[in-house]
Amino acid sequence: MLTAGAVVAPAAQAAPAAKPKVPSIVAKGGFLLDGASGRTYYGKAGDTRLSTGSTTKIMTALVVLRTKGLNLDTKVTIDKAYSDYIVRKGASSARLIVGDKVPVRALLYGLMLPSGCDAAYALADKFGTGRTRDARVKSFIGKMNATAKSLGMKNSRFDSFDGIGNGANYSTPRDLSKLAAQALKNNHFRAVVKTKSITQRVTTKKGGYRNMSWTNTNKLLGSYSGAIGVKTGSGPQAKYCLVFAATRGKRTVVGAVLASSNEVNRTADAKKIMDYGFKL
Repeated sequence: MLTAGAVVAPAAQAAPAAKPKVPSIVAKGGFLLDGASGRTYYGKAGDTRLSTGSTTKIMTALVVLRTKGLNLDTKVTIDKAYSDYIVRKGASSARLIVGDKVPVRALLYGLMLPSGCDAAYALADKFGTGRTRDARVKSFIGKMNATAKSLGMKNSRFDSFDGIGNGANYSTPRDLSKLAAQALKNNHFRAVVKTKSITQRVTTKKGGYRNMSWTNTNKLLGSYSGAIGVKTGSGPQAKYCLVFAATRGKRTVVGAVLASSNEVNRTADAKKIMDYGFKL
């Protein structure tokens, strides 16, 4: 009970929360942004041009999905050139079979889950324009670069449909994060990249059917709370890359790590960056 003249002490104010420590990552470059506002949460060599490996296939998918009048059920006949390319390059494959007729929607899964360079070639050949295969592929890569320019990817250039470039295929952690954030606005892209495994039915050369099964190379799916994609990449120049995204509550963060030292570290780098972003 207070007596007359008693002085009441002011209520203690809660101390402001300590700002989380900026993480240290192994990758040569890394970036994280808010998927809605574009606000930057983290950057390490964010604008340094680096080889992208198969993260290039994010752009391949986006160009296809932005095609006017796109019908995902359109079937693409698998040409021997696509399988010959895989053998010649020693490239990752969706194990497409020559003569099969594969719907575009299935090719997108084959592109993004097992990182099929044969699927990438098939899509570039289908969605490029020109009388010859070489002309169509060149046209498709032109569309990739035009899309990059339209998205403000100022430090990116593509010279291949799959990341196996000719010495001039590069991007930056910031640019790839921008690209992924834009691609994730497409419902079909979002559905594809969050899929851990899938089986798709394709038509055989003789008119029968076969099932093709693919598993996602992205180890964040199922191991990181809220992970929704996006794409792995690796190669002699690119080292180990990962473009990633996760949603918790109403927030989605999107980012990239390029030129990490191995598969384990690229995943750890991504988790560190996202943990940091979600604390801000």
